[in-house]
Amino acid sequence: MPAYVIVDIIVTDPVRYEEYKKSAAETVTVFGGRYIVRGNPVEVLEGDWIPNRLVILEFESLSRAKQWWASSEYSEPKKLRHETARSKMIVVEGI
Repeated sequence: MPAYVIVDIIVTDPVRYEEYKKSAAETVTVFGGRYIVRGNPVEVLEGDWIPNRLVILEFESLSRAKQWWASSEYSEPKKLRHETARSKMIVVEGI
């Protein structure tokens, strides 16, 4: 069953965040993930949630998504993300 990592990001250092995007993308590929959404404009249809920069990743399973997030390969990019942005991240299984 696929799993989706959904991230709402506020970029605080746009220059260094570009470095994060490149290094993070390489790790996503290593774990068999792919980008579904990557920072495209968001239109709110209902409610009061106003996402900033939305990213959605797809992995083959919940366990694979968690392996990516906790991996040594992603540890440095994750640290860079924490330095260059504020983010909220969830993971959810698909159908």
